[in-house]
Amino acid sequence: MTTTTATAEPLPAAPARAGGQRKLLGAHAIDSLGTGLLLAFTVIWFVRTTPLTLAAIGAAISAARLLALPTAILTGPLIDRFGARLVAAGANLLSALAYAAFLGARQVWQIVAVVWLAQIGTAAYWTSSTGLVVLAAEPDERPRWFALIGSLRNGGLALGGALGALLLAVGGTGGLRAGVVLNAASYALAGALLLAWRPTAAPVNHTEAEGSYRTVLRDRRYLLLVGINLCFVFAALVLGLLLAVYLTEGLHQQAWLAGTLLVLNSAQVVLTQSAVTRRLKRFRPTRVIAAGSLLNALAFALFAALSAAPGWAVLAGVFLAVLIYNTAETVATPYREELSVRLAHPRLRGRYLAVYQLSWTVGQTLAPGLFTLLLGQGPSWPWVFLGALALAAVPALLLLERMPGQ
Repeated sequence: MTTTTATAEPLPAAPARAGGQRKLLGAHAIDSLGTGLLLAFTVIWFVRTTPLTLAAIGAAISAARLLALPTAILTGPLIDRFGARLVAAGANLLSALAYAAFLGARQVWQIVAVVWLAQIGTAAYWTSSTGLVVLAAEPDERPRWFALIGSLRNGGLALGGALGALLLAVGGTGGLRAGVVLNAASYALAGALLLAWRPTAAPVNHTEAEGSYRTVLRDRRYLLLVGINLCFVFAALVLGLLLAVYLTEGLHQQAWLAGTLLVLNSAQVVLTQSAVTRRLKRFRPTRVIAAGSLLNALAFALFAALSAAPGWAVLAGVFLAVLIYNTAETVATPYREELSVRLAHPRLRGRYLAVYQLSWTVGQTLAPGLFTLLLGQGPSWPWVFLGALALAAVPALLLLERMPGQ
């Protein structure tokens, strides 16, 4: 793919109107930093602070997440009625309350309750978060806004995760407690910033939204986009669910390598996301997303081949595959998010985004069991499955761009 030439810059440029949206950007940055503090340590927190067994804690967390599955569908009408800003702020404040309640959870039912509230807050926030960009940016600026917010999120999660690990290493259970408190405070501050933020984009009248989920389900073009996104959801879950076990069990590498690759992913996205998005602006979003899907297929083919590669080639191959995988993420993600709001009916955007969020819910529910099942058949099989999904997304995207508007 060719791109336009551009003058090199020391840092990725922010969208033109970013300076007037500091509260929104601050909310995203603070939310991500706080989330990173506890993201990898939730189970450890309950193991350290309750008398419960690991099995009981795991069952309680799984039950809470299952109870929270309908959240996106219930959130959609709220967005259409009250707007994305108020719903996202309320979700952050609910998350603040939930994580503060972590401090007092000792029994199974209490863990179910606090994790359930936290999951509701998270799901409601992510269902409404893309709608915030609509309030902040004109349509032609949205991909760069999604790129900027993605960079903030990756950087915040990485920094928060490093700080959380440091608190645990230095302070033990006390350090974890500090992480929980800081996480709750970060959500409260992010919610307050969203409440204080006044978007400059023209607001949508949320009092007269006409239609229902039947309208969304009749929109074949949008449903195709949701199916395409599901292919990318499985790909996005590789780092959290598949990579570490593949490296240790399939390639017989040390566990620290997975952590190094996670840091590489965050660094590459933060440093390149905005610049890559800016250089791809001239191309159709569907073609850019298709290019990202082909890069994913290439990365997954390389991962699959490493299980039969000689030992000297494995380490270099792993880093090359992750670099390609990271590039696919930086190429496709902002344009997928932009299409999710562009193809949604403005007065029913909340319901549209709720259906779009279901692709994430379905993928996150199915992926753990599916990945482990495929790994049981051989180390290459998860990558074959992921590669097939990535390739299937390409003709689906070409079909999407030919379909007339609904």
